Amino acid sequence: MTEMKLGALNDAEEATVPDGLPFIVDSHVHVFPTGLFKAIHSWFDEYAWPIRYRLSSKEVIHYLLSRGVGQIVAFQYAHKQGIAEDLNKYMGELCRAFPGQVVGMATVFPGEPGSTGILQKAFKAGLHGVKLHAHVQCFDLNGPDMKLIYELCQAENKPLVMHASREPKSSAYKCDPHLLCSAEKLETVLDAYPRLKVCVPHLGIDEFETYKMLIEKYDTLWLDTAMAVTDYFPVRLPYNLDALRADRVMYGSDFPNIPYAWDRELKHIHAKYQDHEFLRLLLAENARAFFAIP
Repeated sequence: MTEMKLGALNDAEEATVPDGLPFIVDSHVHVFPTGLFKAIHSWFDEYAWPIRYRLSSKEVIHYLLSRGVGQIVAFQYAHKQGIAEDLNKYMGELCRAFPGQVVGMATVFPGEPGSTGILQKAFKAGLHGVKLHAHVQCFDLNGPDMKLIYELCQAENKPLVMHASREPKSSAYKCDPHLLCSAEKLETVLDAYPRLKVCVPHLGIDEFETYKMLIEKYDTLWLDTAMAVTDYFPVRLPYNLDALRADRVMYGSDFPNIPYAWDRELKHIHAKYQDHEFLRLLLAENARAFFAIP
């Protein structure tokens, strides 16, 4: 898998989450101001896949909550210097508009002046941690710009969600994620910051087996399932979710930036797994532990 120009799936969607599932925390949902959302839609159209749900941030939240998702963890990422503070303010406003239903994460552009202050301000405003995307922000996991962020998150006990896996790759990125990202690089971070809680989305696509071993080795590492269990990417997950450490994997949808039905992943989980305790951990409790959701 070296390029991610892929098509849409015209699969059916239901009006509610599948019957019988326990309480659901969607741990991977994107929100952005309208102008930035539109720019992201255009980028995906040209270089990735057609986004099925072209909604505003509040519409994204209403859409999921009205269909039975209990809580949402909301992400943004700053693609350039100078916008993170406004994005964090925007996130705080969304959280206040949906009290108890939306858990917001801060962002920052690694290496920009005042990074520590930007994040400290966001934490004081109630944001729960930090979201970064190495492919978009072009930072090396082991680069000097990351040291302040790792140190601050560890000191403040704030979780870090970081797209640190090599895939999906695109020539449209301004950097080569295969040079910046790897499970080996992430392990260096986990060793250097032993109290830093990190979540790698998409089950670490495409280094699935290595990340499976890493969550066994490190109590500070979590994975989310976003887009990795939907049979969409050409690289396939080589194991069932219940083969993973049960308390270190959490459900995430990547909504609304997906090319298929909003409930495709939940349908897969509902059809394949019946153990209630496993589902309770996967769909809610692990996210609550990682993000410190009351």
